[in-house]
Amino acid sequence: MTESRKSEPLMLQETREIPAVLRRQRGQNAAVTRALAERLRGKLPPYAITVARGSSDHACTVLKYALEVGLGLPVGSMGPSVQTLYGRELRLDGALVIAVSQSGASPDVVETVQAARRSGAVTVALVNVEGSELAGAAEWVLPMQAGPEKAVAATKSYLASLHAPLPLLAELTGDAELRSALDRLPEVCEETLALEDQARELAERYRFAESLMVLSRGLNFGVGREAALKLKETSGLHAEAYSAAEFSHGPKRLIAEGVPLLGLTSRDAAAEATAQAYAELQGAGADLKTLGPAQGSDLRVPGTGHPFTDPLPTALAFYLFAAHLALQRGEDPDRPPLLSKVTQTR
Repeated sequence: MTESRKSEPLMLQETREIPAVLRRQRGQNAAVTRALAERLRGKLPPYAITVARGSSDHACTVLKYALEVGLGLPVGSMGPSVQTLYGRELRLDGALVIAVSQSGASPDVVETVQAARRSGAVTVALVNVEGSELAGAAEWVLPMQAGPEKAVAATKSYLASLHAPLPLLAELTGDAELRSALDRLPEVCEETLALEDQARELAERYRFAESLMVLSRGLNFGVGREAALKLKETSGLHAEAYSAAEFSHGPKRLIAEGVPLLGLTSRDAAAEATAQAYAELQGAGADLKTLGPAQGSDLRVPGTGHPFTDPLPTALAFYLFAAHLALQRGEDPDRPPLLSKVTQTR
């Protein structure tokens, strides 16, 4: 790494590690992924439940769409406080329970997984700290393999969370196109990193913005939620995430006040409906710029060849955008006020 890059924010440095993280994870998780696939293939659970908070919960939103579209498996999100604050253990016998946490240290997630395992659920933890309490609580562990992550704003661990379940899904579905897309994904992410100057240029136009609404649909919705969180964390910018379909109801009123919009694009089954929603908003006078693999996107990222892998380069390009926006606004994206790397809740 050059001296100039060593002086850059950790958020940017860690974002650039993502292709290596994906390669490492794919290789080192191969054996446990095959074993878990064999366990689930014998009798696929009737439904799945996710347990997470913050960026990890946004990764679970992407996973929800992938499991529902890929396997027809209904997925719900469990409220951790049901166990820790209200003292109610849910009846999860036979369910697939997936917990995601970079640190694996938050008591509410750990205790919820412990209770789920007691009830007879198949419990899977996606963690970056393999010796964590959460890793010990779950029956199965899919390590993120992201290495140390020092920036408060999670980047490589979020992408690692999106990636870890996809080889499992490929095993369960026998989807050859998904396997090929996973093989190419690190290279596509390297191509995305080469778009940093374009991400910086797009960020410049929001330097003095007070609010920014992030729109998306389907598999990208979890990325949209993550984008809004990162804008709050790193720039102190009021940002909210909406489904492009939902925004056209009450929230559409905001465009009359000049609130800018950032729309995530896709090339999957949601692409046409999303593009139509964006066109209608622009026709109504919305200040809308787009980011994603669809042709005509203001920041166009390379496609991966599969709808389940496309959200990863989109999220990666957004992280470049968010880091440079924070810098242009005079903020330090590594040290946001009032926040710490690990948050423990009950």
